Amino acid sequence: MGEAQKTIIITGASRGIGAATALMAAREGYAVCVNYRRNRDAAEGVVQQIASGGGRAIAIAANVANERDVAGMFDQVAGEFGPVGALVNNAGVLGTQSTFSGISVDRFRRILETNVIGAFICAKEAVRRMSRSNGGDGGSIVNVSSLAARSGAPFEYVDYAASKGALDSMTAGLAREVAPEGIRVNLVRPGFIYTGMHADGGEPGRVDRLVSTIPLQRGGEPDDVARAILWLVSDKATYAVGASIDVTGGV
Repeated sequence: MGEAQKTIIITGASRGIGAATALMAAREGYAVCVNYRRNRDAAEGVVQQIASGGGRAIAIAANVANERDVAGMFDQVAGEFGPVGALVNNAGVLGTQSTFSGISVDRFRRILETNVIGAFICAKEAVRRMSRSNGGDGGSIVNVSSLAARSGAPFEYVDYAASKGALDSMTAGLAREVAPEGIRVNLVRPGFIYTGMHADGGEPGRVDRLVSTIPLQRGGEPDDVARAILWLVSDKATYAVGASIDVTGGV
């Protein structure tokens, strides 16, 4: 992996899977952008953990659904660490558990704005900068989807599931389009992982409730997902294009 590919942006990295990926990436030698939208203290906490371990990191506030914010984030990271060689589209939002008929149009739009449009904007900016035809060195993009894209999340989060299904499709098309430019695009699909997102949906103990349905008989940890993400980013996966890894305990 060239030096340019040692700089990574991880969206939504102030907590959960994003934070675990940021910490693990730093241990593997990456200079890390810890992106966040509102929780500055949490993002700075991740940066401090990285710094205390001898790594390099910066926390940058940016709304991934805002093109100006995203371009500014890429510019700031490039100025601090050099060209961005890897992007992890991890930022995502979730509404309170609801039946399909209880989901408002405004809520559905809000979910799509971050989970689909945000990932699109970030990937588009990364492709523009990484493409060999634009003078870039290539790179890697990993999109973080969800088991919900396969299950549909009935009675809970059909809107969230739909957004992740869209991300799956976008990954498949983008991967084939930009591979000749030296950019590998792949996907990780987490299942029931112990993160704060379940509390956002109104059920902090959701993973424990569903453990009996998981063949491995345990919920996943953020590090389980981070390892899959960073494998896809790394030199070990240089022939992986349009691949998806389910980190679901067998569900």
